[in-house]
Amino acid sequence: MLLLGAAASHAQVALTASGGTTGAGLHASVRVQSGLNARFGVNALNYSTNRAVSDVEYDLKLRLMTVEALLDYFPAGGSFRLSGGLVHNGNKAEVAARPAGGTFTFNNNVYDAATVGTVEGSVKFRTLAPYLGIGWGNPLAAGKGWSFSTDVGVILHGSPRTNLASSGCTASAEVCARLANDVEAENQALREDARDFKAFPVIRVGLSYRF
Repeated sequence: MLLLGAAASHAQVALTASGGTTGAGLHASVRVQSGLNARFGVNALNYSTNRAVSDVEYDLKLRLMTVEALLDYFPAGGSFRLSGGLVHNGNKAEVAARPAGGTFTFNNNVYDAATVGTVEGSVKFRTLAPYLGIGWGNPLAAGKGWSFSTDVGVILHGSPRTNLASSGCTASAEVCARLANDVEAENQALREDARDFKAFPVIRVGLSYRF
């Protein structure tokens, strides 16, 4: 009877809806043993911004998509937890160079925007990345239906990969060839600018319901 009572006092499954730097998310938590939960979830968000790199202004469409498999360890038996696991990382940015005053400046050379065509590319990250973090809140704690939680951590996705190229150039063959070389130089500058971004910060809050 005591064992049955103890089992009944701890729910086995909880769902958490969350929001934060990884976007809107939905996670399921399962109790592995006392003080240890397994958590599985997905997060997604799309939004647009812009950024200047070298002499080029870029429009960025950020498409965030991550799938997580985590373990939450509660060292003191309370709400504070240590979290770690693996993330399937689909985060990427689509980039497009934006002209200024009817011209582009690539690698210190000026081009007529009407003849350049398009200069577009992407910034992508390691597909499988570790996650490390801390948090507060145990959605499977005894005596709770609804509860709140927070996560603070990092996805260690390593140095990003960049791919920037021009297409549709209508200038002379000589100008188009120089443009291709200059765009590749800008691709290297974009890669250098992104190189320090080796970790994605995770800050989010969640509302959980224990079944």
